[in-house]
Amino acid sequence: MTATEAGTPAAVSAVAEPTQPVGARWVTLLVCANLGLWMAFYTPIQVLLPQQIAAIDPGHKEALLGWVTGIGALVAVVANPLAGALSDRTRIAVRGRASGRRHVWTLAGGLLGALALTLLAGQRTIGGVILGWALAQVCFNAMLATLTAALPDRVPVAQRGAVSGWIGIPQILGLVVGVVLVTAVVSGTRAGYLAIAVAAALLIVPFTLATPDDPLPPGQAPPLRARALLSGLWVSPRRHPDFAWAWITRFLVQLGNAMGTLYLLYFLRDRVHHPHPEDGLLVLILVYAAALVATTVVAGRRSDRTGRRRSFAVWSGLVMTGAALVLAGWPTWPGAVLAAAVLGCGYGVYVAVDAALITQVLPAATDRAKDLGVINIANSAPQVLGPALSAPVVVHLGGYPALYALTAVVTLLGSVFVLRIRSVP
Repeated sequence: MTATEAGTPAAVSAVAEPTQPVGARWVTLLVCANLGLWMAFYTPIQVLLPQQIAAIDPGHKEALLGWVTGIGALVAVVANPLAGALSDRTRIAVRGRASGRRHVWTLAGGLLGALALTLLAGQRTIGGVILGWALAQVCFNAMLATLTAALPDRVPVAQRGAVSGWIGIPQILGLVVGVVLVTAVVSGTRAGYLAIAVAAALLIVPFTLATPDDPLPPGQAPPLRARALLSGLWVSPRRHPDFAWAWITRFLVQLGNAMGTLYLLYFLRDRVHHPHPEDGLLVLILVYAAALVATTVVAGRRSDRTGRRRSFAVWSGLVMTGAALVLAGWPTWPGAVLAAAVLGCGYGVYVAVDAALITQVLPAATDRAKDLGVINIANSAPQVLGPALSAPVVVHLGGYPALYALTAVVTLLGSVFVLRIRSVP
């Protein structure tokens, strides 16, 4: 691979702002790695964990699913920024020469995460499911922290919207491929976990072996001391207000997403009364995926050309709010299909533009993975809070219409607060 294909010349420091555009080969391998990652994240949450928990205790499946996913997300809140901070400080010598700092974490996280899914496949108690999913979250969040850092590490600002769009596609494509794999190709929860584990491992390895990973030059690594490591996980909102607002907006949008999708299988079964809810879920995912793919790269490239990120983020949030209102007011199968299409369009724009926007408000180049790990808490924490808010609403406070109305309010707030970010147009 040439220096241009890799994304930055070899002589440029690992913490310098990238200037050379990345090539198609690098983007393709990164997309494949992200595909494996999101298959491992989303397929268990949407299909395998609900099936596994319903088989263990069908009478309390909603509450237990909330506990399992909530504990897993709580583990992710800690694991993601910590792994990112460690990768920022990693210097490995191979045959006396410094090696890269990110790929070792990506590879180890992916392979050990696949082993955790294999362990999870054999669990027949809620305690075992919680343990297996928590281990998987630790491993895959270490991988997520370093893959997320690839964008500011190697992609220049003027190309980040487009590349973010391509990276955003695996977030839904991973779920589509995963659901097809565990419903149409293999049968049974255990076989589904094993299939996802193998597929994820195969997709992750090529990026770590076939792309360069710049080592930290001597003296540029932050100190590897426990106190400094832990204190560095706090980013002052007073000193970095745009970073704080970016975190808040990401948190609210992802909280709305978690509340709106966690119980989707149960929504189709218990409220819509779909005769085959698993098949119905697959149809909704396909509709959602098609809408996302149609919008995300186009929106990312448009934001690159105009240099404007905030207006795209605001309008995408308003569109996602509309999707939640459709589910709240029209809880039927046609309403669900319409909502999936609208949500896909809105989220497709959001994932491309928001990812690019956040890389432009990072406090320090030496802490990119750690700071993005802090941002990724805004992805993980809603998986803790979402079940805590959603389960009482579904069971006691108005059912699914009330849940989706609350989802609309939260998502609307997330889109409006984007306007508080001042340093990015």
